[in-house]
Amino acid sequence: MTWEYALIGLVVGIAIGAVAMRFGNRKLRDQQIMQNELNKSKAELEEYRQELVGHFARSAELLDNMATDYRQLYQHMAKSSNNLLPDLPVQDNPFNYRLTGSEADNDQAPVEMPRDYSDGASGLLRSGDRPRRK
Repeated sequence: MTWEYALIGLVVGIAIGAVAMRFGNRKLRDQQIMQNELNKSKAELEEYRQELVGHFARSAELLDNMATDYRQLYQHMAKSSNNLLPDLPVQDNPFNYRLTGSEADNDQAPVEMPRDYSDGASGLLRSGDRPRRK
């Protein structure tokens, strides 16, 4: 019977010790607080990312509308300048660039891309300045 009381006391002591360690351990509490803060920060970050995606989607839509409106305005001005100033030479017309029908329908105005080279030879490799070998 003594062994039984000792065994029961041991089990109860272990249970009480485990509960005391669980709720009394400062590091464990701090770890739980940090985990909660981390989860909250992750949720806020995801919410911010969703707001950012929505913002850029709306901005892209507004820019697309603005480009379409600008293109329509330019086409209107080009037609009006031709109708109102029929005798004006092409080079004097401020709207001398005309969108063709396919460009207007395509919603893509041609853009002259800058080149990364010059028209003629320049720098060290000019044809007249080559050093001659002996």
